[in-house]
Amino acid sequence: MAEIIENERRMIRLTVDDVLNVVREYQKLTQNSCCYEHTREILEKNIMYLPEDL
Repeated sequence: MAEIIENERRMIRLTVDDVLNVVREYQKLTQNSCCYEHTREILEKNIMYLPEDL
């Protein structure tokens, strides 16, 4: 799960599973996209979340 690291800037450390889940969700959302602009529209309409370890 993602881990938030508080420093001068807030960073999120991702695990391999986090990255693969983001890629999988991206592929699922954009599978019917025809171009860059359409992909951006699709991604703007769909919020993606990363779970955080507490």
